[in-house]
Amino acid sequence: MNRTFITYKEALQILEDNKTSFPTISVPINDCGGGFLAEDLIADRDFPPYHRVTMDGIAIRHRTFENDTHIFPIQEVAPAGTAQKTLADVNNCIEVMTGAILPKKTDTVIRYEDLDIKDGLARITIDTITKRQNVHFKGIDITENTVIKKAGQQISSAEINVAAATGMDKVLVRKMPKVVIISTGDELVDVHEKPLEHQIRRSNVYGIKNTFREWGIPAELKHLPDNKEEIETIIAGFLIDFDMLVITGGVSKGKFDYLPDVLTKLGVVKHFHKIQQRPGKPFWFGTKGKDTHVFALPGNPVSSFVCLYAYIRFWLQKSLRIEDEPTYAALSEDIIFNPDLVFFTEVKISSDPNGTLNAQPIFGNGSGDFINLVNTDGFLILPQEKKVFKKGEAYPFISYRNKL
Repeated sequence: MNRTFITYKEALQILEDNKTSFPTISVPINDCGGGFLAEDLIADRDFPPYHRVTMDGIAIRHRTFENDTHIFPIQEVAPAGTAQKTLADVNNCIEVMTGAILPKKTDTVIRYEDLDIKDGLARITIDTITKRQNVHFKGIDITENTVIKKAGQQISSAEINVAAATGMDKVLVRKMPKVVIISTGDELVDVHEKPLEHQIRRSNVYGIKNTFREWGIPAELKHLPDNKEEIETIIAGFLIDFDMLVITGGVSKGKFDYLPDVLTKLGVVKHFHKIQQRPGKPFWFGTKGKDTHVFALPGNPVSSFVCLYAYIRFWLQKSLRIEDEPTYAALSEDIIFNPDLVFFTEVKISSDPNGTLNAQPIFGNGSGDFINLVNTDGFLILPQEKKVFKKGEAYPFISYRNKL
């Protein structure tokens, strides 16, 4: 396929059609955070695995209390981590500690704060007790062999806790692609250098690298000069060494925008070059073979951000088989946008007492105004088929302040 100036929806479909499948690796549980599950996380036992006491106090049979018994002789103490005890006499009680297994022939726990204990007797000082209170009953959270978390989801501290509880000292995760992020242009100097009047510092690539890090994917940074022969030599090596090339700049129609020609010469199949959108029109996507994917972003920072979060994130989600439900936010003011394009407008997000996400458009000074990104939270996607967007209408929202 060789398409130019396609629609937003067409671009998404092409990216989905060219998704990949990342290989799997087994990693120790200490090192799996931020990775993506390559297997379902399954309960190896009931959770909790026994009737678990949730408060320090005494365990009784509730019917005895219902029969107007308020004073219970203490049979013994049941600390957490000890074998299950049995209440020998239903008129007695057993002192229990948080985390202990509920003794047999008991069904209710009364906390110490509601007791007066003296001379081996526990007197209940409140009038109302609910049967089964202060007990976390076996299997109430989830039962054995139930899927806790499906494959494809990113591993957070919550998943690590559960994986440890199920005995997974190693976790099967997707091996992330080897990524290189490449800046282009002789006008760029590195961050530690003092630019001359006609130069600027490299900046896009650092933000993009941090985004990949938030997504659990390490990346290397490289730079290309405005020299076609050098670009060809360097890119040829990158196509061998990396699974994923993310290039900023050099893909438009400028005299020194050599990348499209170089990539074609090196055997990278172009799937599309331009998208009917603002900002970010000159976004280039291609593949070499089944396993090497090239994403060439526009050089302007805002355009680069749009394409990173709207398309590269989408492609990664599809490749990881993540089904992501879109987030919607309501416009806080009217917008009129006449060009026949999808409009990614920068917005500041807030919420009201009704739980509605509100999107306040913050208009900067074009796609080169990366300062405006600091004052906003993401992009609202305003569809191509409309021109007038009313206050209160909800549209898909892409945040650049969250993870993949």
